[in-house]
Amino acid sequence: MTTTLTNNYEGLFLLPQSAGSDLGGATDLVKGLLDKVGAEIISFKKWDERRLAYEIKGNKRGLYFLCYFKLAGSEVSSLERQCLLSESMLRHMITRADHLTMEQMQAADAQQELADEIKLRAEQSEERASAATSIIDREQAAKATAEAETDAPAEETPAEEAETAPAEASTTDESA
Repeated sequence: MTTTLTNNYEGLFLLPQSAGSDLGGATDLVKGLLDKVGAEIISFKKWDERRLAYEIKGNKRGLYFLCYFKLAGSEVSSLERQCLLSESMLRHMITRADHLTMEQMQAADAQQELADEIKLRAEQSEERASAATSIIDREQAAKATAEAETDAPAEETPAEEAETAPAEASTTDESA
């Protein structure tokens, strides 16, 4: 009977900055790749969003995820292959985490903060969408009232009548 040796690994995954607009989807992508190869996640966090040293696939900024996980040594190449096949992944780096203790790896966990940020971004996008909708509604209402005013027969006010009357009188005086 063969036993598979499980090691602790550190993975740094780089996604384009546009993935930050759908932070939940980006998180699910990285976790999905790890689940696909049978990795047991010890800790997971959004590390940073920053400018890249050089452009990668037309991206000048990137979103980094740092993850510590347990995985059989024979599955590392499968994980790297999955990362390379992913069109959304710009770069990845997987190394053994022998230099860290389990407590240090668990201390790096920020899944709750990431979930809070995902929730906050979703609320902000809903607020922006409702604000944009209310602006559109106000513009449509203003347009409808403007159309209603142009469709209604124009009634002259007494001030307008007074202004037009002398003009008519002066044209008749000149022709006489």
